[in-house]
Amino acid sequence: MNSVRVLTGIKPSGTPHLGNYVGAIRPTVRASRQSGVNSFLFLADYHALITTQDPTRLQRSTLEIAATWIACGLDPERVTFYRQSDIPEIPELTWFLACVCGKGLLNRAHAYKAMLDKNAAAGNEPDDGVSTGLFIYPVLMAADILMFNAHQVPVGRDQVQHIEMARDMASSFNHLYGDYFTLPEAVIEESVATLPGLDGRKMSKSYDNVIPLFAPPDQLRKLIMGIVTDSKAPGEAKSTEGSALFQIYQAFATPEETAAMALAYADGISWGDAKQKLFERIDGEVAPMRATYDELMAHPDRVEDLLQVGAAKARAVATPFAARVRHAAGFRALQAQLAEKKAPVDKTTLPAFKQYRESDGLFYFKLTDARGRLLLQSQGFEAPKQAGQAIARLKAEGYAACMDLHAQAQGAAGVSSTEIEAALQALRNAE
Repeated sequence: MNSVRVLTGIKPSGTPHLGNYVGAIRPTVRASRQSGVNSFLFLADYHALITTQDPTRLQRSTLEIAATWIACGLDPERVTFYRQSDIPEIPELTWFLACVCGKGLLNRAHAYKAMLDKNAAAGNEPDDGVSTGLFIYPVLMAADILMFNAHQVPVGRDQVQHIEMARDMASSFNHLYGDYFTLPEAVIEESVATLPGLDGRKMSKSYDNVIPLFAPPDQLRKLIMGIVTDSKAPGEAKSTEGSALFQIYQAFATPEETAAMALAYADGISWGDAKQKLFERIDGEVAPMRATYDELMAHPDRVEDLLQVGAAKARAVATPFAARVRHAAGFRALQAQLAEKKAPVDKTTLPAFKQYRESDGLFYFKLTDARGRLLLQSQGFEAPKQAGQAIARLKAEGYAACMDLHAQAQGAAGVSSTEIEAALQALRNAE
């Protein structure tokens, strides 16, 4: 069974708080561990540049966000974790997509329309404060998604429009040049937990009511003790309904612990004791991660090394795919057109796929070069049709398909991804 490619972008802005952890970080890390999921997670630092022009702040925030995700259990060995700006093919693809994207589509983007409304209300010029970066933000987001042909993109309902725009751009490019891009699907995160902040409103930096995820224990306890509660005294029954303290506790506790806290509310637990229990429950989960985070923040070179490894994994997909897109749009060596007019290629000089059945009853295939040297070897399939479908994907998508087929087809020892991609390209050119 082919894995589902899921892509998530994280904008490095500000210090992560408990709401970020419960609503995005923890569920995304858990999802990345599921079988059959091929996760791509990236630090969207190009996107951050739209609102942050302070180089030191951008660098610091990038380090904080990367260290946070790693400390919270993201496994760089299991997922492709990279920094957007380390993949030069992404801004190149942004330009290709911009050239097939109508301005009218971008005029309808929610963020741009919100700026127009804000300026109209203030009596300013319509595009006052609107940078070109803000205006074409949806094109860059589409490039993030389409570069890796993501099948699914988890988003909040307010971000669905961006996925629809990415599909529109992909369809326009495919119509002009052939089927190169997978049309991504938005996965709407309806059940994302939203934590209340210190004052009972949604935890948000804009409300200045947040609890930093990795606050030192003394600060964490002080902030929790400051959560707004009602005036009921110890011994008076308290309602869990509308209690910010209870909602935060529930987000970290087991069902059994939550039930016990609800009973304690009914029995009149004092707010001080309830807050102490909340502190102990949160600190119990966060403390091991905090230690890892502090260690990473003290050694940014380790974080940089992990991001560079992730960039190499991402570029193993992006580089050959970008070459195919470039070729499709007509950016080719000048002699290529002349070569296409020559006599048909002698198939005996081409790489070849060979399908066969082994004594175990399973069906296999391999890719060899013109001299018979093994380039790619498959695992066993239950039916020949499955093997044929895997071959078709490799021919159509190039080496990028190996990221999804890694459990079914692997490069032979000593053979580089460049050699495999060249062989697949030769087969496509001959068709």
